[in-house]
Amino acid sequence: MTEPTRIFHNPRCSKSRQTLELLTDRGIEPEIIRYLETPPTEQELIHILDVLGYEPRQLMRTKEKEYKELGLDSPDMDRDALVSAMVANPKLIERPIVIRGDKVALGRPPENVLTIL
Repeated sequence: MTEPTRIFHNPRCSKSRQTLELLTDRGIEPEIIRYLETPPTEQELIHILDVLGYEPRQLMRTKEKEYKELGLDSPDMDRDALVSAMVANPKLIERPIVIRGDKVALGRPPENVLTIL
């Protein structure tokens, strides 16, 4: 039995589309989560960060205007505040994120997900 696979996906993003295509070309039909409409919970995002070994800013789209507007570039922002901001503003979350079993990969570039298949 294959492990369940989920992708936090934005269909408007070319990397996200390429990553989804890479999965389906390998016969994997992932659960597609349009994370802008259904963002991960704080617990899910913390789990993703922990498995990746990332701090929140490593998974943030720092060039988005919300990043500056919300003061997320401030060194005074702690991990919990950054995670909360990402959940409240999912546009800030880097994409795509693929979860397979207990493994996680960021599909930038899309070939990164091959390491967890």
